[in-house]
Amino acid sequence: MSYKEFIDKVRPEFEKALSFLNGELGKIRTSHASPALVEDVEVDYLGQKYTLKQLAAISTPQTNQIVIQPWDPSYIQPIEQAILKSGLGMSSSVDKNLIRLSLPLLTQEYRDSLMKLLNEKAEQARQTMRHWREDAWNKIQAAQKTKTLTEDDKFKGKDELQKLIDEFAKKIKELIERKEKEIS
Repeated sequence: MSYKEFIDKVRPEFEKALSFLNGELGKIRTSHASPALVEDVEVDYLGQKYTLKQLAAISTPQTNQIVIQPWDPSYIQPIEQAILKSGLGMSSSVDKNLIRLSLPLLTQEYRDSLMKLLNEKAEQARQTMRHWREDAWNKIQAAQKTKTLTEDDKFKGKDELQKLIDEFAKKIKELIERKEKEIS
């Protein structure tokens, strides 16, 4: 087994961590409305739990408004209750068979807490990547000790792992910077 195989096995784990981070960032409310803010809100309907996206179409006709159009008018009341309980801090109004959510303006205090949350999410992704880097490095060292990998290949593997970490650290930074611009 070559060091490249160890690197190839860890790359998908890095991509999963980055993808997860991107999904989590989509759920963080900014000054722009996004269906991702509410699509995973759990709605209790007839004793069953559903996500909002299972019960309704979600759109953003304006930058500070989300419109929820339930598939069935009987979903309106449970959806409205779920949104109130979710703690998203949005005001809702029912307009015939639609629910309109208005995003309030972001306060500086709330922006600061969002920035802190962004950094926490980014750090979680970095920790996951460090874990996988450590795992791959341990496997490379073990392969070198059992003589299935040369010492030169061990150090090439270490360099490749570092390049991979640097590549994904840059991607994390870009995601965070983009989200910070949305919050500001």
